[in-house]
This record gives sequence, C-alpha cells and structure tokens, in this order.
Amino acid sequence: MSKLQQHFMVLFMLLATLSTNAFAAKYTEGKQYTKVSETASTKAEVREYFSFYCPHCLRFEPFMERVKSKLPKGVSFERNHVDFLRTASPKIQAMLTKSVVVAEQLGMDKKLIGAIFNYIQVQRAVITSEKDIRNIFVLNGADGEKFDKLMKSFSANSKAKLMKKNQEVMLKKRAITGVPAVIVNGKYRINPQELNKNNLEQDYQNLIAYLLTLK
Repeated sequence: MSKLQQHFMVLFMLLATLSTNAFAAKYTEGKQYTKVSETASTKAEVREYFSFYCPHCLRFEPFMERVKSKLPKGVSFERNHVDFLRTASPKIQAMLTKSVVVAEQLGMDKKLIGAIFNYIQVQRAVITSEKDIRNIFVLNGADGEKFDKLMKSFSANSKAKLMKKNQEVMLKKRAITGVPAVIVNGKYRINPQELNKNNLEQDYQNLIAYLLTLK
C-alpha cells in the first residue's frame, strides 16, 4: 500500500469515527431508539413489521421504500408481515404473510404488495381465501401457476414460519406492541415519534446508520 493510500485510509477511518461520535451525541437509548434484545441478528438488517390491515402501514410504504433504497451496501431490508391484528382471522393473515414471501420470490414485491394494500384499504374489499389473493396477483401481472406452486413450496412456507417466529419473539419481549415497527439488527427499535419532524427522513436514515454500528 502506498503512502497516499495509507493517508486516505486513515482519513476515511477518522471521518467514520467522527460521524459515529456525532450520531452518538445526537441519539439516546430509551429516547430515539430502544434496545429490545441483548443479542443482535447474525446479519446486518432493517426489519419492518407491518400488516395489510394497518392504515398507518399503508401511509408508511412510500417512506420505507425511500429508506430502503438508501441503506448501506450489505444491509438487507426485510418485510415481516404480522397476524395479530383483529381485523381479519389469523388464518387469512397467515396467508397474506406467505403471499409477501411469494411476491418477493416472483420479484414483484413492490407492485404486488401495493396491490394487496389497495384491495384491502382503498377498495375496501375482503379477502376470504387464497383464491382472492391469487386473483390480485394475476390481475397485476403475476403468473397464476407460479403463484400456486410457490404458495405450496417449502421455501415460502419456511420463510413465512420464520416471520411468525420473529413476530412471536418480538411480542414476547414487548419490542413491538403495534405496527408499523422497525427493528435494526434484531436489537434496536426505532422510536420515530422522537425524531426530527422537520427532517424526519434524513434523521431516520442517520439513526439507522448509527444503530448499524452498535454491537
């Protein structure tokens, strides 16, 4: 490594340290964020717990899409649908959880998740069976046979069960009491009501960047 490269590396590390220290002075545990677990996830992630039956989750969608697009490289964004709202049966909500996985596996998650939100909250239509979900997917460009296959697949069922497990763990810890809720690295919950309302999006992104540095 040349002396010039060494110089730039030292400068980069110094700037990173200064940035982290600045965030640490700005964000306080128990205020802008809450530690909800003693152990972190094995990979860097931002996980959004949401429900198709939650009006605030629908309004939160465009905001989270922008946050997702600006996450640091190597940090995954995970959607975690929940089934504990009382506006539909746990069985229907569990189907919708699996439909999120299928939408992701089809590579059409943004479009199809938006379509389900629209069906439930804008059209005020009622989902009564898997056939209703299939119709939404097909009407929005998904292949019906692929939908059928994926809804029965081991991978979709496994990931849906993992979402349920994540939900139960967070409920037990009272890390989430409602939705939407965002957990960073399985350890820190963001408290958006404590962030800067005049610059919420940037403050939100800065807080995520800071929480990703914590152990």
